[in-house]
Amino acid sequence: MKHEIKNGKLSIAVNETGAELCNIKSAATGKEFMWSGDPAIWGSTSPVLFPAIGAVKNGFVKYKGSEYKIPRHGFVRNNTNVELVGQTEESLSFGLTDDEELLKIYPFPFSFQITYKLKGNKIEVSHKITNRGTDVMLFSLGAHPAFKCPINEQEDYEDYYLEFEHPETASTWLLASDGLVGTDTKQILDQTNILPLTHSLFDNDALIFKNLKSRKVALKSKNTTESVIVTYQDFNYLGIWAKPNGDFVCIEPWLGIADSANANQQLEDKEGILSLQAGGTFEASYTIEITE
Repeated sequence: MKHEIKNGKLSIAVNETGAELCNIKSAATGKEFMWSGDPAIWGSTSPVLFPAIGAVKNGFVKYKGSEYKIPRHGFVRNNTNVELVGQTEESLSFGLTDDEELLKIYPFPFSFQITYKLKGNKIEVSHKITNRGTDVMLFSLGAHPAFKCPINEQEDYEDYYLEFEHPETASTWLLASDGLVGTDTKQILDQTNILPLTHSLFDNDALIFKNLKSRKVALKSKNTTESVIVTYQDFNYLGIWAKPNGDFVCIEPWLGIADSANANQQLEDKEGILSLQAGGTFEASYTIEITE
């Protein structure tokens, strides 16, 4: 089931399954800014990543002597147990709580809530995670929104570029075929804030950035004034990804990262892992801004 809200600038729709943002439309023109989710290419639009990002080594993590088979990108994605828990004229909130089946693959009682709130021409995406257990809770959190590219039918993919907030000298960490992060890097940005988009940019999977100064990235065209701006002050990793044959680009703020090839699989040692005390609450948000 889709849930929709709108204001004078934008309308959005969110699938209750997985709490996945699936439409962003201009109120003035009706123009769509989200990827269509064509299943022949990539059937998602904006997966919610919790409590893992990317792949875990050998398909499982270790915690207190037991093994837990956390799925790639976690278990909010495509989860039919996600429920609408709150709605106003300009916000939608969705929640998921641990159950017997989830505790078999993730050892921490939790509640997870994500809220989409319209604020003028911006969408604020807020996450609230509560540790309902008695142990310190370990988790990662991320976003995976896919934006239509080109936005306009008369344009080409190569007309678009990503503009970072600051000039960067940054390398991407190369992924192996099993989705694990290797030790090799490739320089992508060399004292510039502009990354031209080409389909071949993603021939070797995602671009993974660990040490960017920027906390804002804009998708822009050389031909129009429209843009999609993602601001992610609360997130310290960034992924950029598309299918090589897909007319979209994902701008992915992460708190955490896929396992490395040499990971020891101990959950407490996982790179970028977050910890939350018993009874505690963690919050993080990012925004999507549409300019026309």
